[in-house]
Amino acid sequence: MLKLPAKVKVVEVGPRDGLQSFARWVDTDAKIAMIDCLSDAGFPVIEATSFARSTVVPHLKDAELVLERIRRRPGTVYRALVPNARGAERAVASGLVDELLGLITVSATYLRHNQNMTLEQAIAEGIRAFEIAAAGDIGFTMALGMALWCPYEGRVPEADALRILARFWDAGIRRFYFAGSVGMEDPKHVHDLFTAAIERHPGIELGYHAHNVSGMGLANVLAALDAGASVVEGSICGVGGGIAMPTNLGSVGNLPTEDIVHFLNTSGVDTGLDTAGVLACAREVAALLDIEPMSYLARSGTREEMLSRTSGHAFEHPR
Repeated sequence: MLKLPAKVKVVEVGPRDGLQSFARWVDTDAKIAMIDCLSDAGFPVIEATSFARSTVVPHLKDAELVLERIRRRPGTVYRALVPNARGAERAVASGLVDELLGLITVSATYLRHNQNMTLEQAIAEGIRAFEIAAAGDIGFTMALGMALWCPYEGRVPEADALRILARFWDAGIRRFYFAGSVGMEDPKHVHDLFTAAIERHPGIELGYHAHNVSGMGLANVLAALDAGASVVEGSICGVGGGIAMPTNLGSVGNLPTEDIVHFLNTSGVDTGLDTAGVLACAREVAALLDIEPMSYLARSGTREEMLSRTSGHAFEHPR
């Protein structure tokens, strides 16, 4: 029998994870309008930008300007990615961020190729970023990317992810998420990893960041929640989610947030979000970015929309 939580926090990462790998520059006004739309939809956490170097992530070089000008909704946490201690210092100094997100990739091969760091160096940077956040009385979440499957190494052993999580736990961090950064993980692997992490660390707040390249995104979300996860991350319209690779992997896009919200709400899980409102926001963001939403919900509409389209129409036998 499935053990779904009564309530799940749905985190929106589109303004950061979505736009940092977007096909083109999105101007500051459009970024602000996107975040304001998500705020109006009522998301409890919005990952608004990144404090990475502009030479590394040029699409988010306007981080401070965006955070200065967004319309802040009471009750929403505005989070920013900090890839290292220097980014954490910049974010805290801005006085504009409610929470910092640290990031490490469990795959040592991917880490070496793309950040030119060893795991020990990356762990030290993550702990230092957490200490900087704590000194500034700012919340902190640690993301363990490439935690399940890596395009260089294949399946990432649970022991590797658990060992790294334990290092950060021992340093005092209590909020984490595992990221399926490529979207090739499977529900059993997800369930096994989350079960082990939660059993080893009572009181942990553990989330799942899902991609959908293999079509198993929502199945993996279900597996994570059944194992005890309490947070799920998505990107409005499924925008972004690209990873740095020397060859083209095709789409490794994020799981659309509107599909996550629809899935949870119709399953009786309290998200605190209105499905129709989130769908309206997705359609607004799609128009703003001149894209087609990647979600099933955007194509099918809500149950209520489907019923309204069929209401009053005579039944016709399929030909």
